[in-house]
Amino acid sequence: MKTSTRFCFYTLALLFVLANAPRTSAQLKLPRPSQKSSVTQTVGLTDVTITYSRPGVKGRAIWGELVPYDKVWRTGANEATVFTVTDDVTINGQKLPAGTYSFHTIPSKDEWTIIFNKDDGQWGSFQYDEKKDALRVKAKPQTAEMQEWLSFSFPDLKMNSAQVALRWEKLMVPFTVEVDTMTKALADARAAVAAAKPDDWRTPFQAASWFVQAETNMDEARKWVEQSIAVKETYNNLSLKSQMLAKEGKTGEAIPLAEKAIQLGKAAQPAANTSGLEKMLAEWKAKKM
Repeated sequence: MKTSTRFCFYTLALLFVLANAPRTSAQLKLPRPSQKSSVTQTVGLTDVTITYSRPGVKGRAIWGELVPYDKVWRTGANEATVFTVTDDVTINGQKLPAGTYSFHTIPSKDEWTIIFNKDDGQWGSFQYDEKKDALRVKAKPQTAEMQEWLSFSFPDLKMNSAQVALRWEKLMVPFTVEVDTMTKALADARAAVAAAKPDDWRTPFQAASWFVQAETNMDEARKWVEQSIAVKETYNNLSLKSQMLAKEGKTGEAIPLAEKAIQLGKAAQPAANTSGLEKMLAEWKAKKM
């Protein structure tokens, strides 16, 4: 009995120590077989971010086997893939509001369904609720070179759009994100010019310069370059105005303005590189002769 009593005592003591010991195991962090990754691409003025875990093929049969056809898939490993856009966009032509979404897919042999779900805190797709879908679009899978680790990339980028490519094994599934860059740029430019301080010539100049290069919103660009010149005449804003006049066929007005811009540019500290405008000036003068 004494041995039994002593054993029970030591057992209870050990349990007490274990129960009250620091729980260091809860802090243990080990590498995952499918490493976490994140890719961000700015499209115009809009950031598109995809956060996901990257499973490997590891010699396994993927499509229709490890990833079943016609069932919702987390499109990665571990937590569900997360898709974030900082502005309203369209996905394959359909509207998706700015926000963060869990990203799921339903693979099939000939067509995939891509799902943007409002519940962005899911583990996998096990708690996926179709009622919380913000958008579903269709995409066509394509044959591609072997890709061991699942990846998302942006292989085709323009100012107003980007192609997103999901690649794994010998398959690529592309879809397109489109943004209204011009509308956002115009709104931002108007707000910045309106908020410019009385001695700020740079902000209206920068706004005018961008839209001149984009060859759009020219009426406001003219007002902004005039606003910049009214604050302070510089090589930059006089040069821009002279080029705008020349484009409109008003070389007679452009020439003296360009000459004044070049004088200011050479006198500036540090001096501006006026060679480009000097070449244009020579061409304008040649046309006048």
